[in-house]
Amino acid sequence: MDEIYQFPKDFLWGVAISSYQTEGNNFASDWYAWEKIGKIKDGSLSGRACDFYHLYREDIDLAKSLNLNTFRLSIEWSRIEPKEGEFNQKEINYYRKILTYLKEKKFKVFLTLWHFTLPSWLARKGGWQNKKSVFYFTRFVEKVVPEYSDLVNFWLTINEPLIYLSCAYFLELWPPEKKNLIAGLKVFFNLVKAHQKSYRVIHQILPQAKVGLANNLVYFRPVKERYLDKKLAEIFNAFYNHSFYRFTKGTHDFIGLNYYTCHRVEFLKIAELIKRMTSENPETRTIRKEIYPEGLYFILKDLKKFNLPIYITENGLADEGDARRRRFILRHLKYLWQAIQEEVDVGGYLHWSLIDNFEWHEGFKPKFGLVKIDYETLKRIPRKSAYLYQEICQKNALTKEIVEKYDPERMKEIFPKVI
Repeated sequence: MDEIYQFPKDFLWGVAISSYQTEGNNFASDWYAWEKIGKIKDGSLSGRACDFYHLYREDIDLAKSLNLNTFRLSIEWSRIEPKEGEFNQKEINYYRKILTYLKEKKFKVFLTLWHFTLPSWLARKGGWQNKKSVFYFTRFVEKVVPEYSDLVNFWLTINEPLIYLSCAYFLELWPPEKKNLIAGLKVFFNLVKAHQKSYRVIHQILPQAKVGLANNLVYFRPVKERYLDKKLAEIFNAFYNHSFYRFTKGTHDFIGLNYYTCHRVEFLKIAELIKRMTSENPETRTIRKEIYPEGLYFILKDLKKFNLPIYITENGLADEGDARRRRFILRHLKYLWQAIQEEVDVGGYLHWSLIDNFEWHEGFKPKFGLVKIDYETLKRIPRKSAYLYQEICQKNALTKEIVEKYDPERMKEIFPKVI
């Protein structure tokens, strides 16, 4: 009987964070200015956030105590280039200190070069709408990659391009808060070019580098096994999930997959589906979104055709009381394991997130952390799900004993042959 789901040797177990959401006081960023005009749902300002800027050693030590071997983080463009063409060596050195500490603690590192925020000077020039944005970003990449070349294992050029596009240029949730198709298309193709050129720049500097991006994919789930429902799901999958890969073909050494949710697809209710996808951010990733772990399996099977290694660069949910996160982890890892058994090349899983953080336009209300942040004292308090994840990482496996200890009600679902 199957009582253990063993993961491959050298599988990467980790967590992901982003600079703006955790560091605090990114004064030169477009987001820092935008928050101050009352755009955040819960009325908060990012402020000092989690103060990762000063407490990074504590957080990295926490990750190490959880038996993790991989850490994903980003660098803040606005810190490094606060004025156009003027690079702040102090901040460059600051990020080197973090990356050096991660290496000392024997972590593999995924470094994201752009995670949603822009320097204010570039935002004033039109941000990614400006055709010179590709030049500005490539110049930034040329500057930072040699600084960190000996400390990074995986380079992520861009985080979730279509999420940024939808939130900033269609749904009016993020700066520059526009609803403009033409502007959105300019941004899309500038992001495509930015990834392509950055990929080549990184390989010129580091020929053996592993370069990709973190893309948020949605599983489009046919409501019924009807031809039209399945065909419509295929169309949405090709349009939403494959579009960026199609335009950047040949500039990926691996696939970084962020997976959170699914959309139900029914041909007779196509208008309803489109309205649901375009009336709000489809990936706000809050607890109200549909959780469908099996969708991870289907997406991984679909990505197999690209013949590239795949890493889960984000997967998580907002759950302040930690009532659902353990179940979430167990179920997703079961389907991840199943895909690996069917020869999908998945090399690692990074949970979002290590700590609670500033969740963009939703503010501090959503709690994604394995570790709770007391925002008054900045004390870090591991949730029970953190210890579940710790045991899975330590064993490099999902076992019957772990399920019995942390969520016995899921035993029949996770290990049906044991019952």
